[in-house]
Amino acid sequence: MDKAIRNKKIYSLLGLAARGRNVASGEFMTEKTVKSGQAALVLISEEASDNTKKKFLNMCSYYQVPCEIFGGRQELGHCIGKEMRASLAVTDRGFAESIRKQLTEDGRISDQTGNM
Repeated sequence: MDKAIRNKKIYSLLGLAARGRNVASGEFMTEKTVKSGQAALVLISEEASDNTKKKFLNMCSYYQVPCEIFGGRQELGHCIGKEMRASLAVTDRGFAESIRKQLTEDGRISDQTGNM
Protein backbone atom coordinates (compact mmCIF):
# COMPACT_ATOMS: atom_id res chain seq x y z
CA MET A 1 0.00 0.00 0.00
CA ASP A 2 1.44 3.38 -0.84
CA LYS A 3 2.18 6.19 1.60
CA ALA A 4 -0.66 8.48 0.43
CA ILE A 5 -3.28 5.80 1.05
CA ARG A 6 -1.86 5.03 4.52
CA ASN A 7 -1.80 8.72 5.41
CA LYS A 8 -5.42 9.05 4.26
CA LYS A 9 -6.38 6.11 6.52
CA ILE A 10 -4.63 7.74 9.47
CA TYR A 11 -6.41 11.07 8.86
CA SER A 12 -9.73 9.20 8.55
CA LEU A 13 -9.11 7.40 11.86
CA LEU A 14 -8.28 10.74 13.50
CA GLY A 15 -11.51 12.20 12.11
CA LEU A 16 -13.56 9.33 13.51
CA ALA A 17 -11.83 9.63 16.87
CA ALA A 18 -12.53 13.38 16.92
CA ARG A 19 -16.22 12.84 16.15
CA GLY A 20 -16.31 10.40 19.07
CA ARG A 21 -14.71 13.05 21.29
CA ASN A 22 -11.56 10.98 21.68
CA VAL A 23 -9.06 13.65 20.57
CA ALA A 24 -7.54 16.55 22.48
CA SER A 25 -5.83 19.09 20.24
CA GLY A 26 -3.59 22.08 20.62
CA GLU A 27 -0.52 22.31 22.82
CA PHE A 28 -2.31 23.11 26.09
CA MET A 29 -4.97 20.38 25.80
CA THR A 30 -2.48 17.80 24.54
CA GLU A 31 -0.20 18.50 27.50
CA LYS A 32 -3.11 18.37 29.96
CA THR A 33 -4.30 15.04 28.50
CA VAL A 34 -0.83 13.47 28.71
CA LYS A 35 -0.24 14.63 32.29
CA SER A 36 -3.67 13.43 33.43
CA GLY A 37 -2.95 9.93 32.10
CA GLN A 38 -5.73 9.99 29.50
CA ALA A 39 -3.57 10.03 26.36
CA ALA A 40 -3.10 6.76 24.47
CA LEU A 41 -1.09 8.33 21.61
CA VAL A 42 0.33 11.77 20.86
CA LEU A 43 0.91 13.03 17.33
CA ILE A 44 3.16 16.02 16.66
CA SER A 45 3.13 17.82 13.33
CA GLU A 46 6.26 17.53 11.19
CA GLU A 47 6.00 21.33 10.89
CA ALA A 48 6.02 21.94 14.65
CA SER A 49 8.96 23.88 16.05
CA ASP A 50 11.96 21.94 17.32
CA ASN A 51 11.15 23.22 20.81
CA THR A 52 7.57 21.87 20.61
CA LYS A 53 8.76 18.50 19.30
CA LYS A 54 11.36 18.20 22.08
CA LYS A 55 8.83 19.23 24.74
CA PHE A 56 6.29 16.58 23.73
CA LEU A 57 8.83 13.83 23.03
CA ASN A 58 10.34 14.32 26.50
CA MET A 59 6.94 14.58 28.19
CA CYS A 60 5.62 11.46 26.46
CA SER A 61 8.77 9.56 27.34
CA TYR A 62 8.38 10.53 31.00
CA TYR A 63 4.66 9.64 31.13
CA GLN A 64 5.17 6.54 28.94
CA VAL A 65 2.79 7.63 26.21
CA PRO A 66 3.54 6.62 22.60
CA CYS A 67 4.44 9.69 20.57
CA GLU A 68 4.94 10.09 16.82
CA ILE A 69 5.83 12.91 14.47
CA PHE A 70 3.32 12.78 11.64
CA GLY A 71 1.64 15.05 9.10
CA GLY A 72 1.40 18.76 8.56
CA ARG A 73 -0.26 21.31 10.84
CA GLN A 74 -2.98 22.01 8.27
CA GLU A 75 -3.79 18.32 7.69
CA LEU A 76 -3.87 17.44 11.39
CA GLY A 77 -6.26 20.29 12.10
CA HIS A 78 -8.44 19.70 9.05
CA CYS A 79 -9.00 15.98 9.71
CA ILE A 80 -10.41 16.75 13.17
CA GLY A 81 -12.49 19.71 12.00
CA LYS A 82 -10.28 22.45 13.48
CA GLU A 83 -7.74 25.04 12.36
CA MET A 84 -4.04 24.16 12.14
CA ARG A 85 -2.80 22.00 15.00
CA ALA A 86 0.84 21.30 15.95
CA SER A 87 -0.09 18.50 18.35
CA LEU A 88 -2.96 16.27 19.35
CA ALA A 89 -3.61 13.41 21.74
CA VAL A 90 -5.81 10.39 21.03
CA THR A 91 -7.55 9.20 24.20
CA ASP A 92 -9.16 6.00 22.91
CA ARG A 93 -6.84 2.96 23.00
CA GLY A 94 -8.54 1.30 20.01
CA PHE A 95 -8.07 4.31 17.76
CA ALA A 96 -4.51 4.77 19.05
CA GLU A 97 -3.60 1.16 18.26
CA SER A 98 -5.14 1.40 14.77
CA ILE A 99 -3.20 4.59 14.02
CA ARG A 100 0.06 3.08 15.33
CA LYS A 101 -0.57 0.00 13.17
CA GLN A 102 -0.84 2.23 10.09
CA LEU A 103 2.34 4.09 11.08
CA THR A 104 4.13 0.75 11.60
CA GLU A 105 3.10 -0.51 8.15
CA ASP A 106 4.35 2.75 6.71
CA GLY A 107 7.75 2.10 8.26
CA ARG A 108 7.56 5.49 9.99
CA ILE A 109 7.14 4.44 13.58
CA SER A 110 10.09 5.19 15.78
CA ASP A 111 8.88 3.47 18.97
CA GLN A 112 10.33 6.33 20.98
CA THR A 113 8.28 5.72 24.08
CA GLY A 114 7.74 2.00 24.23
CA ASN A 115 4.60 -0.03 24.33
CA MET A 116 0.89 0.60 24.48
